[in-house]
Amino acid sequence: MPHVVTEPCLKCKYTNCCVVCPVEAFREDAEMLVIDPDVCIDCGACVSECPVHAICAQEDVPEKFKSYIALNATKSKTLPPINQKKTPLAK
Repeated sequence: MPHVVTEPCLKCKYTNCCVVCPVEAFREDAEMLVIDPDVCIDCGACVSECPVHAICAQEDVPEKFKSYIALNATKSKTLPPINQKKTPLAK
């Protein structure tokens, strides 16, 4: 099961997680990051790197964030990969 970026990343976008991803599964849009479920190898390295606890294993996504599973899958197909640390957005 891949990991999923959820709502706490919205308008936050810390990029600590991207740096540790061994397969470059993260994608970036203007307001948040998403994970490409076809690339993610479910290693979990990104989970502890997220300071806002926005990343969950797909099977552990809280009910209120379930829509983010499809959002990650859809958005990741059209967004560029990110594998380097950037300045987070100001909330």
